[in-house]
This record gives sequence, C-alpha cells and structure tokens, in this order.
Amino acid sequence: MRLDGFGPGLKANPLKGRPVPRVTSLAEAPFAPNPGNLRMFRYLPRGLKAGAPLVVVLHGCGQTAAGYDMGAGWCQLADQLGFAVLAPEQKAVNNPNTCFNWFNPEDITRGHGEAASIAAMIQTVIATHRLDAARVFITGLSAGGAMASVMLASYPERFAGGAIIAGLPFGAAANVRDALDSMRAAPLKTPHQWGDAVRAASDYRGPWPRISIWHGAQDAIVNMNNAQASVAQWADLHELPLTGPKQDKVDGAVRLRWDSRLEVYTLPGLGHGTPIDSSDLGQPGPFILEAGISSTRRIAEFWGLLPAAAKTAPKPAAKPARKVPKPALAHVEKVLAQATASIKAPVQAKAIESVIRRALKAAGLLRR
Repeated sequence: MRLDGFGPGLKANPLKGRPVPRVTSLAEAPFAPNPGNLRMFRYLPRGLKAGAPLVVVLHGCGQTAAGYDMGAGWCQLADQLGFAVLAPEQKAVNNPNTCFNWFNPEDITRGHGEAASIAAMIQTVIATHRLDAARVFITGLSAGGAMASVMLASYPERFAGGAIIAGLPFGAAANVRDALDSMRAAPLKTPHQWGDAVRAASDYRGPWPRISIWHGAQDAIVNMNNAQASVAQWADLHELPLTGPKQDKVDGAVRLRWDSRLEVYTLPGLGHGTPIDSSDLGQPGPFILEAGISSTRRIAEFWGLLPAAAKTAPKPAAKPARKVPKPALAHVEKVLAQATASIKAPVQAKAIESVIRRALKAAGLLRR
C-alpha cells in the first residue's frame, strides 16, 4: 500500500487481540450533474427510516471511499444509530494520487467542479432515499478535511455540522504553491479575514453549521496552526469570543468547546491522521491512528446524532447580525500551545519542509 503523507492508504489491523470490524458495503450509485468527474458511493443501514440524517465522508489522498470508511468506522456507526452515509471518491484522472482538489479554484467555487459534484450527490441521495435535508453533516481527513472546509464554505446552507480532521481552513490555498505553504504554516490572517473568506464564498449569512476540529500536536504534514486558523474562521462566523472556551481533557485529548457550535480537539501524541479507538469503531492503519479516542463517535455526539444528545438541535437558531470587536487569534494559539508544549517534540524547519515536499510529490501536487 502507498504510504503518502497527505492522505494515505489503509492496511490490515496490526494490533493482535483487537476486534476486526465487519466490512460494510458501500455501493456505487449514479448521480448528475457531475462537473467534477467524481464517483458516488453510499451506505444505507438495513431498516433505514425516511427522514434519517446523512453523513458525508471524504477520504484522503491515496485512499478509496471504502478504505477510509473501514478505518474511521462511519458505516459501523451508521448501523448503530440509523443514518445514511455518502462517500464521494476521487478519480486518478483528476488527481494522480486521488486527492480532492481542495486548492484548485475551478473545483472549490460554488456551482463548479468537484464542489458542485459533491453538492449534486447530496441532493440525489436525499431525494432518492427521503432523508432529512436539515440534518446533513460532512467530515474528512487531510485533503478530505480541507475539502470538507470547502463544502462548508461554498454550500453552508446544506449542512447542519462539519468536522475537519488534520485539514485546513477555507481560503488557505488557491494553487499548488499555496497548498505547500499552507501545509507548512497557515496564512496569517485575522479571525475576521478568515470569516470573510467563507462569507465571500456564497450569499448565505447563517445560521452557520456547528464545527468540530481535530488535529494532532505532532502532525508534521499539516501544521497544527491550521486547526487554530479553522477555529478563528468559525468563531468569527458564529460571533464567538476566542477568549471564552471551556477547556477539559477527554480520553487524553485536550478539548476546547464554545457551547454547541464550535469545538477543537488537540491530541498531544498524535501525528497526521484520524484518531480512532478500534475497540469501539474502525480499524487502524497508515494515518488511521489508534489513539484511545474515537473521533468518529465524538463527532457524531457533537452533531447530535447519538441518543444521549438527540434532543440537541443540530443547528442553532439565527441571531440578528451585530458588530462586535474581533478578538485576536493569539489567545487560541497560546491556549493550544500551552496544552501541548510539554509533549510536542521539536522539529527543525528544514525537516518539516522536506517531509511536506515529499508528501506533495507523492500526492501529485508538486512535480519537482
């Protein structure tokens, strides 16, 4: 299997004694229009009821829809909770290593390219299977996480919530060079500037989707300050003060939460990948990382899909627009840095750049 840095392949469970999850069957289905030339896979648990929620899952580079699902365990959780799964899949003809083109203006603009294809898939699945259009959620890893950011910005009215795992904020890149630079360090913008990038992507003005952000403190492929920039982006959209999160520890992860609209998990010992607890859901492999915490289940809980949280509305009510002073990003940077400083190993800048360049070359994003 290919072990690319920016969205890997998947291998068999190397941990003896761990239960191997049942392989669920993602089925390919037709849809139109398809300007981005993607494939659509979907999973419908037996006995799925009309009005069920829909979760859209975006794989990383070098992965397939089925491979990433086996690792993260979304279809497993769909069997337990009764929601449908939609898994778009990239084609090598669009990108040599099957990365979603999250940095390409032709693919991230509303009504165009891959973003429009994913939107068409969502509409097709909702109409065909009578799902709840008000309870649609999206998540992705790495390049898939960056593409989830694209969809949440370009089609925010379609989503009740999203989750960005080891990804980047919307507006971080508009070409391959930007992608390289942004992976090394998120562009320096104020929270309001990050929010403006999303506001400029459509005419929508809220209520905005609730957002869960996950990042490993030792991620040498996509720098953790991209998680900080994503926090700033969505805090600005939700008009949340960056100085007011509740901080706690959850299964070894540091969590900052701003009520039911925004949260960020920082995992001190984690590198680049999706954190799972394979005793609960999923199967570990390259960049599907055994972490003792199931990001899949925690994200579903935050979205309101678990029974214990079922009474929580998946989308907050709209509030009148108001002008407020825009808080500095520095506070979030400080809190996240303090939470991980004791365990984060120092990495030389040249080494980081070398890793990122190798990853981009392997992913087909950098030729030389």
